[in-house]
Amino acid sequence: MIRLYHCTDARSFRPLWALEELGLDYELTVMPFPPRYRAKEYMVVNPLGTIPALVDGETFMTESAAIVQYLVTRYGPSPLAVDVDDPAYGAWLNWLHFGEATLTFPQTLVLRYRRLEPGKAEVVADDYAKWFLARLRAVDRALRANPSPEGDWLCAGRFTAADISVGYALLLATQLGLDAEFTPAVAAYWARLQARPGFQAAKASQARHAPAGSESFAS
Repeated sequence: MIRLYHCTDARSFRPLWALEELGLDYELTVMPFPPRYRAKEYMVVNPLGTIPALVDGETFMTESAAIVQYLVTRYGPSPLAVDVDDPAYGAWLNWLHFGEATLTFPQTLVLRYRRLEPGKAEVVADDYAKWFLARLRAVDRALRANPSPEGDWLCAGRFTAADISVGYALLLATQLGLDAEFTPAVAAYWARLQARPGFQAAKASQARHAPAGSESFAS
């Protein structure tokens, strides 16, 4: 049985969403954020104290985008993955990791200095918010350049794990109030992502398993 350690709407939402899209059985442990301070027993599972952590037999992983890639390839074949022989394979990998390395990273500093440590470095938060929005233009360009029959997705003409990775960055942006700056194409894309049954099932799953009184880590 796959076990995922998760905080509500944290990076671990990526693998949770992937698990639901794939229809896999899993066990979910939802903890208060940050678990290294508020759920210290988690340090036995992951000494780094970071979220997520996934345990699948002998496999142990802590990087959200890598976990998504692992799930959609290990438990394939799945349309969420793009085959190495597909011309879109490089774009798929790039978007999969762009969602974390390029879009989520600057938002973690916005989160820190606007929500977790307000008044400490507001200029830093403002600068990294601008950084995120500048890099989000790449998503806007891709959506407008790659129309598909079922709606615009990032690559391969269909919804893939790359959309899960970038979609989480948009979820975080919404929590931080940066969604007001979404272009019409990005806003429509975000609406399509939220409408997916897998996204909605992941939201419902974390709500069912959340400890009493817990809230989103970005709240």
